[in-house]
Order: sequence, then structure tokens, then C-alpha cells
Amino acid sequence: MHLHAVSVFDGLSFLVAVFAAWTALDLFQQVRSHQGGARLAWLATAATAMGGGVWSMHFIAMLGFDPGAPVRYDLPLTVASFVLATVGSSLAFLIAAGRADRRRMILAGLVMGAGICAMHYVGMSALRTSATLTYAPALVVLSAVVALFASTAALFAVNQDRSPLWRLTAALVLGLAVAGMHHVAMAALTVTPAQAAATLDPHGAPPLMLAVAVAGVTVLILFLALAVAMVNQRDKLIAIIDAGGVGYWELALPGQDLWLSGRARKYLGLDRGEPFGARDLAKKLKPEDMIRRTETLERALRGDGDYAAEYQIRDSGRWLQVRGRLIRSRSGKPIKLAGVITDVTDRHQAFAALATSEHRQRLLINELNHRVKNTLATIQSIAALTARRATSVEDFMRLFQARLIALSDTHNLLTANGWERARLRDLVLQEFRPYAEDQLRMQGPDVTLESEQALSMGLILHELVTNAAKYGALSNPDAAGGRVDVTWGEVNDDGLIVLDWVESGGPAVTAPTQSGFGSRLIDTSVRGTLRGTATIDYAQGGLRCRLKFQPGAAPKT
Repeated sequence: MHLHAVSVFDGLSFLVAVFAAWTALDLFQQVRSHQGGARLAWLATAATAMGGGVWSMHFIAMLGFDPGAPVRYDLPLTVASFVLATVGSSLAFLIAAGRADRRRMILAGLVMGAGICAMHYVGMSALRTSATLTYAPALVVLSAVVALFASTAALFAVNQDRSPLWRLTAALVLGLAVAGMHHVAMAALTVTPAQAAATLDPHGAPPLMLAVAVAGVTVLILFLALAVAMVNQRDKLIAIIDAGGVGYWELALPGQDLWLSGRARKYLGLDRGEPFGARDLAKKLKPEDMIRRTETLERALRGDGDYAAEYQIRDSGRWLQVRGRLIRSRSGKPIKLAGVITDVTDRHQAFAALATSEHRQRLLINELNHRVKNTLATIQSIAALTARRATSVEDFMRLFQARLIALSDTHNLLTANGWERARLRDLVLQEFRPYAEDQLRMQGPDVTLESEQALSMGLILHELVTNAAKYGALSNPDAAGGRVDVTWGEVNDDGLIVLDWVESGGPAVTAPTQSGFGSRLIDTSVRGTLRGTATIDYAQGGLRCRLKFQPGAAPKT
């Protein structure tokens, strides 16, 4: 009967050791993945699970130990054995949680093995009985070697992979380290019954009290295992949410303590570990958004609907969509408000770009409509004035076509500049393309004309060049010396431009008896879109024309 009881306790102690090792090594992974205060909290939890497991294993096995005399346990030494196991595990995990190299793992294994040995022999020294206990030194050393070697091997195993199979292997090895060390140490023990009746210390703890304490520590390890399983499940869920580019948040009730995942903190522009609560949102959101947030939060806390809103962060300009749902207990009491944060900045930027594009398109359509009307009015005016001076249909077609080509060339020049403006220099060069370079002398600052003014100036220059080619300095291509000087510049600080057209080297010029299309177009255009004046002098040496105009946007008609 005695041997059967020992077997049962031995088997139970081994299972407790393996279970505690599994829980502690699982918690150890949390130590590696956290920093700061959270790292220390997980380290303390893992050390408690490992130290408590080692301690429980030892005293469960001791419940089956029968020295042939009544047994009690010294409470201070029993507590000290628990502290030694916990501190040893804590130091070992702290060392192993750093940079994973062979030296650190060996050192961590030695520290953990030493803690297991210290726990066992201090726990044995707490034993109070009338029998005499002695140890075989060789087996004591062997028990220490078993503890040190198996602890090191277990830490190496758990460092290889985080898969359940490797953790189970490490837990089995570590469980064998604790149980093996215990049984080798117990094999080193020799019990000598007392020769005469001895008085037992009445102040020690009886085995029943010890059994209750062991059961309590075992239950604690069970709760730690359940807690780490829940944490792992939660971490996996948050990792899946994070992989989808979504942040996670929780608002605990009733205190409204806010917790944010790493991605949620990133969206809000928070550093890792930076304190941030629900009240700190006022620093991140616009005042009008805070009012809307308060109303939405109150409605969600009343259970009138889910929390759903979009906010723009002040400092970064990032747009965030926040959604959440009220979580209740089984009794219906609100526990927390939890949900996700999504970055919707791209969507808002796309909507803003679309609105800008639509607005720009409407402006372009209106501008195109206006310019088409003006162009048609210009063509109508050209057609009417050309028809008055034409002597035949063929003459009308020739003149009308030439003037339309001049208008088209100006359109092309404006199109190359986004239909916004054209340089005066480019307009002059465009009209003199068919003539030799030495027949034009041009000088003046860089003057830019708006689209309406460029169309008018293009037509004016076309009429002047055409007149020079028919009657003036450009009329005889075989004669040398025919030239046109085109100069312009500002005459005062109000931006008024004076352009002088001077012909020389051509035939004698006489004033026409009546004004033609060119002179009318020049006068009309200058007074209209160019907002200036024009004077033409038919001098003996060649035609002279002076234009005074104000560059800039002309009033739309």
C-alpha cells in the first residue's frame, strides 16, 4: 500500500511539473515579445508559474514520502524554497530573453538548474521528523548535474522554434529535469529511524496543510495557463487585424480607460509606450469633431447603435474611420466598447481630387464655351470686313483663308502654352517665318499676353506683315535692304507697353483713300482686348505703326 501511494504521488508530481513547464515556457514567449513594464510583468508571471510548478512538484512527491515517523514542515524554510524556485526561474528567463546565443542559454540553464536544486534541498531541510536523514554525496552531485543539464537542454529546445511541438518537447525535458533531479536526490537520501521516542516540533505545518498549499499553487498555475491561452488568442486576433491594415482599440467601462494596438497608435501619431487616454483625444481631433465624438460615444454607450465616425487628425491631416460595438456581460452589464480604426485618407483625397477635377472641368467647359463664342465672333468680323474689300469670290477666299490661317497659328501657339498665354516675341517670329532673317530686326523685353490679347495681337501682326508683303518693305523679294524693325518696351511704371513697327528699304508708301480691313481690325483690337491705342503713319520711307496697350487679362465679353 505504501509503494502504491508513492507511485501515484510520483506520477502526479511529474504531470504537474510538465504542465507548469509548458505554461512557463508559453509565458516566456510573451517576455520576449514585450518591452518595458509589460516585459517585467510577463517575466514575473512566467517565473511564478515555473517556480510554483517546481515547488508543487516537490511537495506533491513529498506527500508520498514516509520516513516511518510523524512529519511536519518548517514554514519559513518551506516559503524560502518557493522563493528560491521563483527567483531562479526569473533570473533564468531574464537571461534567456535577451540575445539568443549559446553562452546566454547555457548560463540561463545553469541558473535555472541551480534554482531547482536549491529549492529541493531547502525544502528537504524544512522537513521535521524524528528519523535521521543523511545524503550520499555522489548522488547529490548527480542530482545537480541532472537539473543543470536538463534545464539547459529545455531552454535550447524552446529557443529553436515556437511551434507547439517544440514547446511540448521543451516542457517534457524541463519536467524530467525537475522530477529526475528530485528522484535522484531522494535516492541519495538515507533514513535512519530514531532509537528512542523523540518529541516532534509542534509548531511545524502538518502534511495536510502542505497539501492544501500545493493544491492552491497548482490551481494558480492552471489559471495562469488559461490566462496565457486567452492572451495568445487575443494577440493572434490583433495580429490578423493588423495584417489587414486595421488598428484595434478598447474602451474599458465604466472608467473609460483606452487601450490601443500598435497600428492604432501609429495612425494617431503616438510613439511606442507614450501615455494616451480617452481625454487626450482632444489634442488630436478638431473641436467640432470632439463634439460629434461625444454625441456618438454617448449614443453607443446607451446601446442605441454602433459607434461609427470619421475624424481628421490635427497634426498629420490623416483621416481615420473609427467603428466600435458595445460588449456586455452575460447579465447585460456593459463591459467595454471595442472596435477598429481604419486609415481612409486615400479615400478622402480621392474624393477631394474628384471634386477638384469636376470643378476644373466645369471651368474648362465654361472657358471653352466663352472662347468658342469669341472665336466665332472674330471669324464673323473677319468674314464681314474681308467681303467688303474683296473684288471677287476668289479674292475673298484667298484673303479670308490667309487670315484664318493666321488665327489658327495663334491658336496653336496658345495651345502649346496650355491656352493661357503667349509671348509677344513668339507671335512676331511666327508671322515672319516665310521671310529672310535679315528682313526682321526685333528688340524688346519679355512680354507675355493673355489668350484673348494674344489672338488679337496675332491678327494685328498678320495684317501688318501682309500689308508689308503687298505694298511695303517685304513686297519685292529681289530687292535688297527691305526690312522691318519691331521694338517694344515699357514707357512708365504702370506697365503700359509701346510697340513700334517701322518699315524701311521698300517702295514709297502713300496713304490709302479709305480705311481698309487691316486698319479697322488694328484699331478695333487695340481699343478692345488690348485696352490701348494705335497710330499709323504712312511716311515716305516706309509705314510706321505705334501700338500702346496694357498686357494682362482682358475683360470677357
